Amino acid sequence: MRHQRFSILFLSLVTVGFHPSTFAQQESVSAVEGLPAEPAILPEAPSASQFSPAAQSQTAVSQPDSQEADQEGKQTKRILGIIPNFRSVSADQKLPALAARDKFKLMLEDSFDYSDFIYVGILSGIGQIEGSYPELHTGAPAYSRYYWHSFADTIDGNLMTEFVVPSATREDPRYYTLGRGGFFKRTGYSVGRLLVTRTDQGGIPPNFSEIVGNGAASGISNLYYPDQERTWTKTGQRWVTQVGLDGFSNLIKEFWPDVNSRIFHNKY
Repeated sequence: MRHQRFSILFLSLVTVGFHPSTFAQQESVSAVEGLPAEPAILPEAPSASQFSPAAQSQTAVSQPDSQEADQEGKQTKRILGIIPNFRSVSADQKLPALAARDKFKLMLEDSFDYSDFIYVGILSGIGQIEGSYPELHTGAPAYSRYYWHSFADTIDGNLMTEFVVPSATREDPRYYTLGRGGFFKRTGYSVGRLLVTRTDQGGIPPNFSEIVGNGAASGISNLYYPDQERTWTKTGQRWVTQVGLDGFSNLIKEFWPDVNSRIFHNKY
């Protein structure tokens, strides 16, 4: 659905730029210089006092300008310029809670930005080359079918996980970057966001938006996939696969600021 095989290409960059030994070397240098180790602090959650309709525009989700690109944990709106990244919050950034209308705006931005059309086009091409759905056949007409199926999957997933379910459960659909600590600590944190999330008031509940939202989106996809793809088994496979891919996506988001800074020199 939203985050598929193209994410594997990005993981290669993460692996090159952030081997565990990199973080081990950094921590040993701090110890030698006698500097106090910086404590691992979880990202700030939105508080009730920050909740104000005037402050809940999507502008609040936008990231700092280019002159602040050297800040640790600085997220950008897009990854590599082609992968939508509007839900990611920079490390230590404090934002107000999102009202339902702002979750809807976030979903629209995450689904209809120009980068999303490019990203869906890449995924569609990969899916056609691999013959993911033989029922869609081959050739140029088949690519158009792959494209609109992928685009529909994107909208279904974003609608359910970023707006419908989060609005009903009052959960925050954004990803709060940890941005500090060792490789394994940050990896565990990012994958763990599949199971827990934040409420609009700063609580830490089970992540119903992720689990229930993706399950609902997988069911909706049965309305337009070929008959052979509408079985309970196929639907369940799409559900489990999408949850796993979202965990992979969280991992990419967590380390993207570091990769962008160290490998691409904040080009993106």
